[in-house]
Amino acid sequence: MSSQQGQTAQQSLQQKLCFNGAQALLETLIELGVDTIFGYPGGAVLPLYDAIYAEPRIRHILVRHEQGAVHAAEGYARSTGKPGVVLVTSGPGMANTTSGLLDAMCDSIPVLCISGQVATSAIGTDAFQECDAIGISRPVTKWNAQIKRSEDVIPLVSKAYQMTTEGRPGPVLIDFPKDIQIQEIDKSKLKVEKREEPSVDVPAPTMLANIKRAAGLIANARRPVFYGGGGLINSGPAASEVFTNLVRYTGAPCTLTLIGLGAFPASDKQFVGMLGMHGTLEANLAMHHADLIVCIGARFDDRITGRLSDFCPHALKIHLDIDPASIDKVVRADVPLTGDCHQILTQLFNELKALPIDRSLLDDWWKTIDKWRSKDCLGFTPSDTAILPQHLLSQINQNIEGKDVIVSTDVGQHQMWSAQYLKFDKPNRWLTSGGAGTMGYGMPAAIGAQVANPDSTVVCVTGDASILMNIQEMATAIQHRTPIKVILCNNQYMGMVRQWQELIHEGRYSHSYNESMPDFVMLAKSFGWEAKTVSDPKLLDAALEECLSSEGPYFLDVRVQNQENCFPMMPAGYGHQQVMLSEDTWYVDD
Repeated sequence: MSSQQGQTAQQSLQQKLCFNGAQALLETLIELGVDTIFGYPGGAVLPLYDAIYAEPRIRHILVRHEQGAVHAAEGYARSTGKPGVVLVTSGPGMANTTSGLLDAMCDSIPVLCISGQVATSAIGTDAFQECDAIGISRPVTKWNAQIKRSEDVIPLVSKAYQMTTEGRPGPVLIDFPKDIQIQEIDKSKLKVEKREEPSVDVPAPTMLANIKRAAGLIANARRPVFYGGGGLINSGPAASEVFTNLVRYTGAPCTLTLIGLGAFPASDKQFVGMLGMHGTLEANLAMHHADLIVCIGARFDDRITGRLSDFCPHALKIHLDIDPASIDKVVRADVPLTGDCHQILTQLFNELKALPIDRSLLDDWWKTIDKWRSKDCLGFTPSDTAILPQHLLSQINQNIEGKDVIVSTDVGQHQMWSAQYLKFDKPNRWLTSGGAGTMGYGMPAAIGAQVANPDSTVVCVTGDASILMNIQEMATAIQHRTPIKVILCNNQYMGMVRQWQELIHEGRYSHSYNESMPDFVMLAKSFGWEAKTVSDPKLLDAALEECLSSEGPYFLDVRVQNQENCFPMMPAGYGHQQVMLSEDTWYVDD
């Protein structure tokens, strides 16, 4: 054997026994079940990208902006229940993720963000593209850590990934210095330990007593309302199934938050629609007049409660949440239940089935709700000359009804109209930004969902202000062959800002008009998309059919009535009993 051959054999043997920190990180992720990473390369993360180059088990989706990477990971996570994984470089790369991490934090979406960092010897010297990733990300993550030794790569990455779904899900960040990425690690030390779900820190007898009390209250309530949120969806499809069966068993009305849509079938006669600021009249009034509120996986945020002093004044409140900090945080719970929705709901349902229930007690309650329903708060008259936004969303719903379609939205009026008119009978089909209200969320989230669900139709409903926030991700859709459909509700305004300026600020439209707009069709085609504009109501159906049936990505620019307002509306600072049905019509029920 020649000297050169001997050196080659020795190198090969070393490669089998050792690998570097970057390879260890990927190997750990693969062991944990990760098959997709959304990211953008840069100097401080090049060793990781070099490792990805030689790793066929990982699919990397190259986005065009780091915020888009996190939103895509959110779409992936929200549509699958698995954590989304993000890889970015240091400095501006990591800093650009903060809006996405905030979004995931507010909506409890499991995301693992791995940020590159300058070498450990350069940390604290203001080196090129250095930033305090730990300090910056601390307010927008549930946990973060910096890898400081090569032997910590495997345990820290394993812990971080599993923490994204432990307890209340959310984003976690790992900061990975460049020198540790290239340090060698003994391959025999690769042992990914799966962490067990921590037990709920509540004595079992107390929890069982609360479950029994909750069952008794539900069995005897005369005006109950079930109020479900995103925690139901985060708990998995089985939780939504148990929740649905429980609600149907009681015969009580059910309402859902914006994030919870799909946790109970919208087609069910017991569903009274979304509640809150732009919820239905019947949902809001039912909450106001209820004698029992059963809150499952929601957190009583201000867009739901309205004025707290007027919130559900006649009702006892059962609150089930996995996060003990959410109990009594905003609204005091008469019966607190802390734990996973699926587990606790199953126990609650079993207790309830052992009790006698007289469903006739709800007859008067349903007569009252049906009276509110008869107001048809979402009714509208289509125009012959212009496309109303309500008409657009109604027609989208007709086109996707009965089909297994995933819909994402951006933030604003189009988001609220989507929540009002699109009907979801299953969880994980509705992707939107709730707590943070992040413009630019919709298209990258749709891309992430399409990557995770290649055989599904994925639609992004957006607005002309929101789409411009991350429109560069059109290139991502083309490169990675994700045939998403973008339907633009184009009114040339920051619609929700304009609506508030009209109704609350006496029509002073301060910087809410988008005077200089691109030709979206030409722009989309320049990225390689199919695209079309429609403004005639008579041509809308054909345009939607062409868009939704296209094989590749399609951008439909729908020119809608540009100063239409979104109603019903419970303005900020009002209670559920005070609802605007139009600009000059209020429904006030004391």
